[in-house]
Amino acid sequence: MTTNSMRLLRWFYPGLGVKRWLLLAIFGAILLANGASRWLTAEGMHLQVNQIVDGILDDFMPLALLPYLFIGLGAICIFFGIRQWMRAIVQAVTPENKDRIVDVLLNQRLRRGYKIVAIGGGTGLSTLLRGLKRYTVNLTAVVTVADDGGSSGRLQKELGILPPGDIRNCLVALADDEAMVTDLFRYRFSEGEGLLGHSFGNLFLAAMTGITGNFDRAIKESSRVLNIKGRVLPSTLETISLRATLEDGSELRGETKISTSQAPIVDLALEPANAAPLEETLEAIEQADAIVLGPGSLYTSILPNLLVDRIAQAVARAHAPKIYVCNVMTQPGETDDYTASRHVAELLRHAHARVCDYTIVNLEPPQRLLETYAEGGQVPVEPDRDAIEALGVRVVEARVISETDTVRHDPQKLAEAVLKLIDECVAERSSFVRMASSSALPQPLKEAPPVA
Repeated sequence: MTTNSMRLLRWFYPGLGVKRWLLLAIFGAILLANGASRWLTAEGMHLQVNQIVDGILDDFMPLALLPYLFIGLGAICIFFGIRQWMRAIVQAVTPENKDRIVDVLLNQRLRRGYKIVAIGGGTGLSTLLRGLKRYTVNLTAVVTVADDGGSSGRLQKELGILPPGDIRNCLVALADDEAMVTDLFRYRFSEGEGLLGHSFGNLFLAAMTGITGNFDRAIKESSRVLNIKGRVLPSTLETISLRATLEDGSELRGETKISTSQAPIVDLALEPANAAPLEETLEAIEQADAIVLGPGSLYTSILPNLLVDRIAQAVARAHAPKIYVCNVMTQPGETDDYTASRHVAELLRHAHARVCDYTIVNLEPPQRLLETYAEGGQVPVEPDRDAIEALGVRVVEARVISETDTVRHDPQKLAEAVLKLIDECVAERSSFVRMASSSALPQPLKEAPPVA
């Protein structure tokens, strides 16, 4: 298919707000022609237009085909006429956008999308963002900076900057996929003294931090380079580390060691305990239409954000629905033998706040890779619905995985499940408001049981 054909098909994308006006124009043209015909007839004027046209075309084609031919040609003329009219207007106002009208219209649709705050880290959060950016640009990713392994850990130790790895993943996930610079940010050096194992994106963020003098400013400048849809915020700008207390009474420090724990984790803490959040993060949570936690490692991706001072409390106070996306598979060293309800219970217990109203659990367990994962000590997370609802959390079952070389959440399926749930919450809230406004004594919403 040619490039021009692809550009033409883009006009038929849903939600552009063009087709409805095109149909309205066609309908108006029909009414205008019919009204003019009726007025001329009422005035006693009888223009024999059809007979004249039939006489001209009779020698060239069957007259029975004329209605279909004229309808098709008329629709094409109206469509291209309005399209070129819009192109001329856009070109006159913004000449640089003359070949990007559809992109402009798509961006307008995305700007009307829900305000969603996604909290987490690792590959899980970037997977969610990759799906959501197709529906809204009002995205705020709140990302943990507790990573101390790999390229991020090395840069933190050598340069004293916050670990950029999870930040980089989210920036790439929200970036314009057509931009070659996205692949550049993903590139990881496979050789070279000092460069081996580093990703270009991590080095870029480190360099930008040195230039701007501030990690938060470095993220904002990198966001502009990648032209991301939304924004990425670290949960804190302070240097933090994780401390886990295990069931046997021993302690582990650092995200890398905790993720390979050989004993169950009974408590997770942040050092320093009073690390301050960004005010932008608190504002985004307060103004959000929905707050999504995960997917991702429970103890090393999601909870480190909620342990930052005031973030969990801000989530609990927010009027937006709070959605926890439960992991598909257990994670060796962190969540061995955990059911979905155990994930939810640990989330609520460590947050010390009601940070979860809904939990999305995978309805269709993986099949092809079960044996492979079992060899590594991983099994599907059991969606024990009754136990979750006993915690006062509503369960939402959905098919949200893709099974290729790994078992992970599918960006498109997960985004659709999240947005469907948000739509339902908005509809329920609207219904409740209408019922309350029409009642002299409105009944309050039933509160969930307190967190143990």
